[in-house]
Amino acid sequence: MNALRVWVEGVGLWSPQLADFAALRALLAGTAPTASAPRPAAATLPPNERRRAPESVLLAVEAAGQAVAMSGRDAAALACVFASSHGDQAITDYMCATLAQAPTELSPTRFHNSVHNAAVGYWTIATGCHAPSSAICAQRASFGAGLLEAAGLALAEQRAVLLVCSDTAGGGPLNEVTGCRQSFGCALVLAPQAGAAALARLDLAPQPGAPIDTPLSAPLDDWRAGNPSAASLPLLAQLATRGGRCELAAAATLGLRIDTEHVA
Repeated sequence: MNALRVWVEGVGLWSPQLADFAALRALLAGTAPTASAPRPAAATLPPNERRRAPESVLLAVEAAGQAVAMSGRDAAALACVFASSHGDQAITDYMCATLAQAPTELSPTRFHNSVHNAAVGYWTIATGCHAPSSAICAQRASFGAGLLEAAGLALAEQRAVLLVCSDTAGGGPLNEVTGCRQSFGCALVLAPQAGAAALARLDLAPQPGAPIDTPLSAPLDDWRAGNPSAASLPLLAQLATRGGRCELAAAATLGLRIDTEHVA
């Protein structure tokens, strides 16, 4: 497959340590970043929806809203790809426990929020978006798989695409399998051509074979180990600094080499 070239117009980021992309830039520049709020604000959602939405939705919507605001694009016109390795682990744990102990007490609202495309559903309803949308999962390669999907869609359809990847902290027996220790969400707005809002150019080249992890310094390496969506950190770090090259997993046997060059 030939390399795919797309431009980044917006970046969103939220974790307990980093409130946004500016906080990551500050951290990498040696400055203590502003602390995050206890929960993602997700201001794009109407108040009623925000109150009933689970953390997994708030996290994804917060990152998405930041990226779209930076890009200056109309959220209603953006095709979107939402990726997550584990979906909402807290709800999955609740459903498994309830079905095992008292299945008739299963909450319809929690069941509604358990589906893998819940976050993209909340987002498209809140923004009035009728553009194509999808929700994908590729375990710890979910960010790379989502990036490949979003870049391919941007180029095939010649339209801007919103990519969101997020995972919340696990709990209960499920966390013994996933090892997801904290929440992390990120988002990119990708465009097929350079425009006035372009921040950086990405050249994506699929690499057959087992992907090679790009080294990261502390604490980024610890965050990446504690959340599969934080596999995006090598690319986010390049976007926050001087660019460069990294490799991410797009599948168990497919790497994605990414060359990042900032727009002057």
